[in-house]
Amino acid sequence: MAEQPGTEVALSRLYLPEEIAAVLGCSAWWVKDRARRRLIPFTRVGRAYRFTADHLAEIIRLNEERPTRASQPSTVRTASKRASQQVNAPQRPHLAAPTTRLRARPPHRVRQSQFSTVA
Repeated sequence: MAEQPGTEVALSRLYLPEEIAAVLGCSAWWVKDRARRRLIPFTRVGRAYRFTADHLAEIIRLNEERPTRASQPSTVRTASKRASQQVNAPQRPHLAAPTTRLRARPPHRVRQSQFSTVA
């Protein structure tokens, strides 16, 4: 099948993970790791990760955080309320989640000697 004159396929440029990392201000390892875990869009050429301009825009959109409108006024009120409470109330320690103690396993050679038999 021959292409008709006047119709051209627009090829998009593929960017390296290092180039995407430079634009995002992060490491190339982060970009590759996110692609490997399929958390960001990418194109795979062989075993290499490549990214288009659309992929970059999507990565930025996925990691974007927008402020919520309802929390802005309450944040100001909460901050002033906290300041007045701190002056009047004594400091209470923060309650931490219960933790479990970890125990180390005995070394492998000690466990082996328990079961050794003398012939």
